Amino acid sequence: MTPQEIEALFTRSDDSYAFARWGRPLAPVVFGVDDATLTVVKSAIEAVCQLAGHSMSETDPELGSNLMMFFFKDWAELLEVPDLDRLVPDLAPLVKKLDAAGANQYRLFRFDETGAIKACFVFLRMDEQLSAMPAQALALGQIVQSFLLWSDTAFREVSPLALHEGATILKPEVAALLRAAYDPVMPVAAQDPSHALRLFARVGAAQ
Repeated sequence: MTPQEIEALFTRSDDSYAFARWGRPLAPVVFGVDDATLTVVKSAIEAVCQLAGHSMSETDPELGSNLMMFFFKDWAELLEVPDLDRLVPDLAPLVKKLDAAGANQYRLFRFDETGAIKACFVFLRMDEQLSAMPAQALALGQIVQSFLLWSDTAFREVSPLALHEGATILKPEVAALLRAAYDPVMPVAAQDPSHALRLFARVGAAQ
């Protein structure tokens, strides 16, 4: 990846640069899947944590669970989840907007006082497109996109995943960028595009 390609992955559609990574261990919980799919999702979380050198925890002292993943058939189902409206501001208008747009996925991040990610809510409406994806690919793709505050346009045209000998993997360049982003010497959050140059340098140093 060139510095320009890295910068583009964190440059939002309003041209602002916004980067953030998790500043605390992940305490995930998954709703709406069977045991087999749950195992796949948790394996994906563990794999990305290991890759990034980040940790997991049974519970988050502030939130209980800080990575919440919801699998469902209809956006309206979210309105029936107890207390979700307390965790997700303006839940009803959001559900109406996503339903009207025909969206099949949405991620909502919350941040701490340092700008680091402290919570992420992943909503997946299992339409024909998502239901047709192998569980491993769906889980890995969603976890990768929940591990950093990527641009709202990142991976819209090109997937972060690849097939290798029949298995779904992270593309090597995305894996290297993820490792660089979680390097302890790097900031947990950044708004200056020069941060992309630092990421580029860390990726190069690791290769």
